[in-house]
Amino acid sequence: MKIIDNIDFKGNNYTVVGLEKGEYEQCNFVNCNFNRTDLSHIKFVECDFKDCDISLAKIIDTTFSDVTFKNCKLLGLHFENCNEFLFSVDFEACQLNLSSFFKLKLKNTIFKDCSLHEADFVEADLSKSVFDNCDFAGTSFERTNLAGADFRTSFNYNFDPELNHIKNAKFSLTGIAGLLSKYNIQID
Repeated sequence: MKIIDNIDFKGNNYTVVGLEKGEYEQCNFVNCNFNRTDLSHIKFVECDFKDCDISLAKIIDTTFSDVTFKNCKLLGLHFENCNEFLFSVDFEACQLNLSSFFKLKLKNTIFKDCSLHEADFVEADLSKSVFDNCDFAGTSFERTNLAGADFRTSFNYNFDPELNHIKNAKFSLTGIAGLLSKYNIQID
């Protein structure tokens, strides 16, 4: 597999001619369009994506190892199809609506200022992850490990504490209603 190392890719459109297959190490992708692109079997190691549109991309057996996404559109991605070995990502100011993290190990992952509408975290391991100012409207959590996760500045989450592991998780007083909604009680 071809190794592409320490290169900056700026303003490239990969929707017609896809990204060359290979292993990208310490590369920066800025303002690139990967919308509906096939990124399957490509390795990204210590790469940064900034202001990119990666929505609906195909990511079967794609490697994301120590990858940061900043101000990116990642709509409808199925991260559970990625290569799980050394999977490590962080997200800042990203749109992750309709994305799926089903059964993924995401320990210590940082989600900052992200929109996660109708995302799927069913059976994921989010232990000790930080959700800083994230919007979880319609997001699914079931049999999810949220032990030690920090939701204190996030909002619109709604999940059953009896169906998820939440030991030592952190919540704000204003967000506590999202943990009690199944009881159909009124909180003032």
